Amino acid sequence: MDFSLPTELEAYLGELDAFIDAKIKPIEQRDDNIRFFDHRREDARTDWDRGGLPSEEWEALLHEVKRVADVAGHYRYPIPKEYGGQNGTNLGMAVIREHFARMGLGLHNDLQNEHSIVGNNVALLLMIAYGTEEQKRDWIDDLAGGRKGFAFGITEPDHGSDATHMETTATRDGDEWVINGEKTWNTGIHTAQYDMIMARTSGSAGDGHGITAFLVPTDTPGFDIVKFLWTFNMPTDHAHIRLTDVRVPHSAIFGGEGKGLQVVQHFFNENRIRQAASSLGAAQFCIDESIEYANQRKPFGKPLSVNQAIQFPLVELQTQCEMLRALIHKTAWSMDEYGAFSVSQQVSMCNYWANRLCCDAADRAMQVHGGLGYSRHKPFEHIYRHHRRYRITEGAEEIQMRRVAGYMFGFMDQKAPKGVDPTAA
Repeated sequence: MDFSLPTELEAYLGELDAFIDAKIKPIEQRDDNIRFFDHRREDARTDWDRGGLPSEEWEALLHEVKRVADVAGHYRYPIPKEYGGQNGTNLGMAVIREHFARMGLGLHNDLQNEHSIVGNNVALLLMIAYGTEEQKRDWIDDLAGGRKGFAFGITEPDHGSDATHMETTATRDGDEWVINGEKTWNTGIHTAQYDMIMARTSGSAGDGHGITAFLVPTDTPGFDIVKFLWTFNMPTDHAHIRLTDVRVPHSAIFGGEGKGLQVVQHFFNENRIRQAASSLGAAQFCIDESIEYANQRKPFGKPLSVNQAIQFPLVELQTQCEMLRALIHKTAWSMDEYGAFSVSQQVSMCNYWANRLCCDAADRAMQVHGGLGYSRHKPFEHIYRHHRRYRITEGAEEIQMRRVAGYMFGFMDQKAPKGVDPTAA
């Protein structure tokens, strides 16, 4: 068995590093843009006069950097070549995401809002896989170029992780559908021109079938943002929205009538392995920084690093990183070889453990650095605040563990949902 990374992938990491040094870091240093990464001034990202939304300057900067990366050919790495991408692999995305996160926060990669110069453009991937020919003509170029996008209206206030008990409904009325209901944690809705609304069109509560995805313009009459939800990690772009007799044409259906959940499930595994790799990279960053500090800091006349109370917790964290890295690489490689749903159990293992590990590593880094680690002069409290949410939002860790148990005890089959191509990348 060969556990080495493909030579072309290692070479690409070097190319990305050179691109960051030559193109991204100068932008980061320009016009005091570093204020967005100076943790003492992190509130520069937040527009308090607009209720805690991301500041327009912050989001404009992220958009600019993505366009620079797109021109250079990096942003669309995982997208098929016919759409300007590189046919990037799941293994490649996992390795790149870990590599970026291990470098620390910066304009090259900031997971507070899923920003990266190598994009994980879920909306584009979904459009390529599920859009009608008309939708593809209308959407793909603008999605790839960042000129158009849609948010995801899935979670409901009273049901959380249970997407099958959906109270939002859509009723057919001639050539139109009338949608009523509420959604929460609708991320990115403050700028999205459309919202992908999941609504029950047939079946009963608890059924996986009978839920339909609709691409709903956010300026449609009856579409209202009720409030934005402030979180542990500001700024906020997570909204509670309400739909009251919202009318959309039949052509707004995305992915087929009654097949909405299958659309979302298609890329769950790809998203989760990439997010797990990012959490692993952030955990490794915290460990690396702690080791360096412990070697330099000399209270009572000797380095902190000679103390077993410092060594042993970091040894345990490093051991977990090494084991997790091997599992992530194997799982991502298996997804490339056998399909995204061939290793659902392992994806859940990687996801919940990586998110927990990152929080543990950030907490330990704060402890090693003492008061400085707890302060905003260091990034650890920011990393903890951000990655703590992934233990809930990327499929709560309890849901992931329940999923693993389902495979272990024979309650679930490790296969694609009905209607989803099991070999799809």
